[in-house]
Amino acid sequence: MDSLPNPPAPRDAQAFVTGGAYALLFLLGALEGLIGCFQFSRVVGSFPLVALVLAAAILVTCVLGAAGMKSAAGALVPALGWFVVSVVLSLPTSGGSVIITNSGAGQLYLYGGSLCAATGVVLGFLRRARAGPPRTGTHRTGLPQRPSISS
Repeated sequence: MDSLPNPPAPRDAQAFVTGGAYALLFLLGALEGLIGCFQFSRVVGSFPLVALVLAAAILVTCVLGAAGMKSAAGALVPALGWFVVSVVLSLPTSGGSVIITNSGAGQLYLYGGSLCAATGVVLGFLRRARAGPPRTGTHRTGLPQRPSISS
């Protein structure tokens, strides 16, 4: 007799969704880094406004990631995605060409973006530290815990 497989336990499903959310945050940070590496040099007048906006975008992503995931890791994961892509694309190729040049806009994008990503991570840690430990009787997700069976 064929039987259907058991459905996943709610805790397994929650872990799967949480892992997927962190993967999407990493990809969002990496996508911001990829777009930023090719668009940082656009200027408004002579001011590299786009580099500044891209640096602010990773800050906002980190802060909102921490708020959405209710953990400091929500800020750290997109910052890592941005950092990995930006560092890899800032390295020279074997032919000597570079994507992120040593210009004012390039420096503002790399240093400003790194500073904004680090600030977002620190704000995520501070927000989590200020929130304190979860209330008694709840799981760290805020959901009520199942009563334990004691014998």
